Amino acid sequence: MNKIPFVTKKQVEEITKTYPTPFHIYDEKGIRENVAALQEAFSWNPGYREFFAVKATPNPFLIDILREYGCGCDCSSLTELMLSDAIGIKGPDIMFSSNDTPAEEFVLADRLGATINLDDISHIPFLEETLGHLPKTLSCRYNPGGKFALGTDIMDNPGDAKYGFTTQQMFEGFRIMRQKGVEHFGIHAFLASNTVTNAYYPTLARQLFELAVKLQQETGAHIAFINLSGGIGIPYRPDQEPNDIRVIGDNVRKVYEEVLQPAGMGDVAIYTELGRFMMGPYGHLVTKVIHEKHTHKEYVGVDACAVNLMRPAMYGAYHHITVLGKEEQPCDHLYDVTGSLCENNDKFAIDRMLPKVETGDYLVIHDTGAHGFSMGYNYNGKLKSAELLLREDGSVKLIRRAERPQDYFATLDGFDIYHKMFPQEGE
Repeated sequence: MNKIPFVTKKQVEEITKTYPTPFHIYDEKGIRENVAALQEAFSWNPGYREFFAVKATPNPFLIDILREYGCGCDCSSLTELMLSDAIGIKGPDIMFSSNDTPAEEFVLADRLGATINLDDISHIPFLEETLGHLPKTLSCRYNPGGKFALGTDIMDNPGDAKYGFTTQQMFEGFRIMRQKGVEHFGIHAFLASNTVTNAYYPTLARQLFELAVKLQQETGAHIAFINLSGGIGIPYRPDQEPNDIRVIGDNVRKVYEEVLQPAGMGDVAIYTELGRFMMGPYGHLVTKVIHEKHTHKEYVGVDACAVNLMRPAMYGAYHHITVLGKEEQPCDHLYDVTGSLCENNDKFAIDRMLPKVETGDYLVIHDTGAHGFSMGYNYNGKLKSAELLLREDGSVKLIRRAERPQDYFATLDGFDIYHKMFPQEGE
């Protein structure tokens, strides 16, 4: 597939008159079209619900767009619960999926009426002791161990993951919870990350549906929902074909009708918990070339760094790059595209063929709409960038301002550097 930016050089030149680079920008039109397709793909299931993975893009302006289409929130921490609460998302609209969970996070999740998704069998007594009761509805995260394969292809290695109940613990846990008054149960699993294949969800669904039938038959627990979680990926590389969510949804339906309905479980709701699929392709990191370096290699230095997008530095992840205004020029120059951190892995691309790049050029780094801004940090005292929304009408809205030095120093309680540097704000 040909990766085409959703902003042009002319648009970026106009935007930067108000908002300097670097910045993350999101495509409202693309987000809306994508979530509408997802809802259509699973419309066959009356109880279907998408719980957007807040960790991927924790911005309330973007979450509000998804809410218009009936999406809830999947939260994994205290602050994500607080964010959901602040924008009016409560009760069964929240799925709380965490691990190694502090007691106060369970308390807030329960107070908000969230559906709690337990990560370990030991969390059953911990939750009961913390709350003084067990909620009437609880979910458990399942980890079958071993490797997760599609045919002969190993997709991931759940056996090495820290998450979830074993198969035996699922049966034991459901029995314990049922004895303690839990009435409705959910099953959740995330067995492979960023899969670019239509086969992942249907294969996972079969595994979870068959488990659900056995659990209900052997423990008497009422399985209210099955959460297929995330794992549907996006084509970061231009030679990858994107997933077809309508094909995926239809194939999950076929497995549902084959496994659950004959077992008398045709009322089970299907949930998803997508982040990358929902937002990833609809975000760009826009950055400006500020230096060229000609040493042992050819380097392009930009005003963004791993603070703005750490996936390439952390995982060696590929993100496609477009030089705005040079889309039709041949990619006949070999570059490393670097940021300014004091780390040699602060590179957005290594040995990447691009058109001839010059100081002042704008680069679009693709597919940063999920796990882009949200994974940022402040190493070297670098400040996180602004987030912008490209509206359907072509206007641009600031949905998070860029950090300022004041933000960086504000937490230094008991040390007067903040008031010395910004005395007017301390009066």
